[in-house]
Amino acid sequence: MSGRIAARLAELKIELPKAAAPVANYVPVVITGNQAFVSGQVTVWNGELKYVGQLGKDFQIEDGQKAARICGHNILAQLQAALGDLDRVKRCVKLNVFVNSAPGFTDQPKVANGVSDFMVEVLGDAGKHARSAVGVAQLPLGVAVEVDATFEIV
Repeated sequence: MSGRIAARLAELKIELPKAAAPVANYVPVVITGNQAFVSGQVTVWNGELKYVGQLGKDFQIEDGQKAARICGHNILAQLQAALGDLDRVKRCVKLNVFVNSAPGFTDQPKVANGVSDFMVEVLGDAGKHARSAVGVAQLPLGVAVEVDATFEIV
């Protein structure tokens, strides 16, 4: 990995995990035209499940932000694997953030800031994106957060 974004990751002392293999009948990234669609990434770090549970019951907002940030790491790892060079990323277009929420939990946007802040931290202005933050009753493997993403690429 070399280039501007790799240098930024090194400067921030951020190491991306190994891109996880799909666990069902889908591909991690679909590239069409000048867009890359990254399938939902959960809170797995190099094969180890993290943050299993619900926000507002098992975890508080700060934990949810850390979980969302892990999803961001996994998104960039998948992009790196698919593109070969993260410098091909022109901008983060949209993030869809799904938060495993206990009844009454309404701070999904605050949880989603974990991945939003991460994208801006790494990509600068190109990391500013449109976003949805949605509370759900359950997520795969019981994880607290799942994020999918759309990027413009060159």
